[in-house]
Amino acid sequence: MLHRDRLTARMEGEFAVFLIGMRINRPLALARWWPVAAAMPRMLRELYAQPALGLLSHEMWFSRTIILVQYWRSLDALLAYAKARDAAHLPAWQAFNRASVGEGSDGSVGIWHETYLSGPGRYENVYVNMPAFGLGRAGQLVPAAAGLQSAAGRLRGAEARTD
Repeated sequence: MLHRDRLTARMEGEFAVFLIGMRINRPLALARWWPVAAAMPRMLRELYAQPALGLLSHEMWFSRTIILVQYWRSLDALLAYAKARDAAHLPAWQAFNRASVGEGSDGSVGIWHETYLSGPGRYENVYVNMPAFGLGRAGQLVPAAAGLQSAAGRLRGAEARTD
């Protein structure tokens, strides 16, 4: 649904933003990079099937470099998922390391991630003529009115009235 109003997203408390992706360095080496690419949809299905794991939402872009922006309830939830022996991530990470790191690696595929922590007064956003997207999909969309009309106001954490 397209929201035609000027909106901003609110999050309750601290949260983590996790950027993760892969880069296909040798497109013709499908057998090397496809298993890496196929692992992420499995992880996302698992995370959305079990909301208690802490993933709130994600956005994804595809090109030679695939990028996902994930919004997590907390850093603790993200780290717990990364280390969980019964979850899809750890076996995928171990398989990547066996196939792509060290001797025998031809550099066909690269992976990367960045983790950011945020919370009240440390983020701002605005959405106009957009569906729920990014932090707006992970959090609660409210009108960007009153003290929330400017980036400075949103960063100061002015409370929006939702009644």
